Amino acid sequence: MKLTGVHFLLTYRCDLECDHCFVWGSPKARGVFTIEQIKDILVEAKKLGTVDSISLEGGEPFLFYPIMVKAVEEAVKLGFSVEVLSNCYWASCPEDAKVWLLPMAKHVELSLSSDLYHGESWQIEEVKNAVKAANELNMKVGILAIKYPKAKAPCPSEIEGAKVGLYDLMYKGRAASELAEEADKKSWREFTECPCEELVDPERIHIGPLGYVHVCQGISIGNAWQKPFSKIISEYDPYENPILEPLVRGGPVALVEKFGLPHDEFYADACHLCYAARCLLRKKYPDVLGPDVMYGQFE
Repeated sequence: MKLTGVHFLLTYRCDLECDHCFVWGSPKARGVFTIEQIKDILVEAKKLGTVDSISLEGGEPFLFYPIMVKAVEEAVKLGFSVEVLSNCYWASCPEDAKVWLLPMAKHVELSLSSDLYHGESWQIEEVKNAVKAANELNMKVGILAIKYPKAKAPCPSEIEGAKVGLYDLMYKGRAASELAEEADKKSWREFTECPCEELVDPERIHIGPLGYVHVCQGISIGNAWQKPFSKIISEYDPYENPILEPLVRGGPVALVEKFGLPHDEFYADACHLCYAARCLLRKKYPDVLGPDVMYGQFE
């Protein structure tokens, strides 16, 4: 695996419970990295020699602001570029947003969520405040927006001068539970590949505060609190993983067929079929299909 990016799910906790969230972010969710755990993963990532970028996301990473800022500092010390993702709940006005951003302004690129899942408008006021502050601090900033099938107005191309990237809704996690029923659907047999992640040779992985290392959120290739992160990555073989092997070979269809799983005839997308299949297999493969929070279980 020629890994170039490590995405820290700094916490599973979030101030929101968006319907589209595929990591089930929630005020009820538990789990946050310690500073020592962050340092350990950063050093392990440096050992690999291929990783050049670090992302801090969640949940909502700003909920644990001092830990997030320290993570930025430690990543920069090791020569990584750093991205921070946020819903901007903290940006009550541009002046206050500058105070939040100033400690990391020289080192971080911001990716901010603004769409109809996070608020009542494509242009959320707090996000506008954060972009204004970032512009004054000469920070790189972009907007992440998710397509909303019932939107009455189009998504803007920019918010306060920051470019908006509009992405497809993925029907996994909470989206599979809350949004899939009303989605347009296709035959389950069409989903013969994973369209979202490169599973054979991933360029990025996610790691959460419980140690699970994910090639796709909810599909673990090891636990970094049980085995060194660099070793998990260097020994990666998707064909040895009982869930990844069929996904690589023939997508969610092959996963269903390998285990003879019951299924519906139609699904919203490949993620929807894959997530439904994984939910049925969790008891059989708890170490691969975890942690619980990725499947909406908070206790």
